[in-house]
Amino acid sequence: MGNLEGKVALITGAARGQGRSHALRLASEGADIIAVDLCGPVDTVTDFYPPATPEDLKETTRQVEALDRRIVAVEADVRDINALTTAVNEGVAQLGRLDIVVANAGIFTFGPDTHKVDEQSWQDLMDINVTGVWHTYKAAAEHLIASGPGGSVIIISSLAGFKGLANVAAYTTTKHAVVGLMKVLANELGPLGIRVNTIHPNSIDTLMVKNRKTYQLFRPDLEDPQAEDAEAAFAGTNPMGKAWIEPEHVSNAVAWLASDQSYYVSGGQIPVDAGGAVA
Repeated sequence: MGNLEGKVALITGAARGQGRSHALRLASEGADIIAVDLCGPVDTVTDFYPPATPEDLKETTRQVEALDRRIVAVEADVRDINALTTAVNEGVAQLGRLDIVVANAGIFTFGPDTHKVDEQSWQDLMDINVTGVWHTYKAAAEHLIASGPGGSVIIISSLAGFKGLANVAAYTTTKHAVVGLMKVLANELGPLGIRVNTIHPNSIDTLMVKNRKTYQLFRPDLEDPQAEDAEAAFAGTNPMGKAWIEPEHVSNAVAWLASDQSYYVSGGQIPVDAGGAVA
């Protein structure tokens, strides 16, 4: 038996990347999954990396079911509280309960000096990375509380939730903001035996990071940098010299925080960054 037998986990941004990795890791420990993803474009992001698709979410479903776990997969936007609440309610109706919330959905863009950041880019980051996390908790809260002590809320922040990254103002602001929300929720839910923590990954081996725009952030001297051009610069962000961290290592931290093995861990900022926060 896995550490999460009999539990149900809600994961946003579950169609691919970290979200899919988290879904598979929790399913491998016995959890059933409510998987939510927009599966469509955000206009200010499409120049950076392509959006997840309905086919991506179907593939997450296929892989979870291959682990002999149940999954309810719904296309919904975390900016839309009504759609998100309907998705969560549908998942709980089919799977019976909710014990774990992984607020993973997020976008990444960056720009020039802070006073030159595009208004819509700023707003989209706030709406998805901050309000979307609040909506995720809001849609899940009553179900989570009803399941009783032992629940876990896991918010995916970033190395940018520790540091002030130049030319990444809006994203950095959002990843600091969710730490504040986490601390409030840890205080509110602690008396109910429900834990709340943030995880802070460094550059993860996903499309959100591994794209030419992001390579150029690290190699502005090159007009069209490729992964191999940027690898040394990425590796220089942490003492372990790791350019890109595999998603499964973040998922290992998610699984630990979701399980009773971390029962008294709450209000924490857990780095999965190869030491980037102290570099």
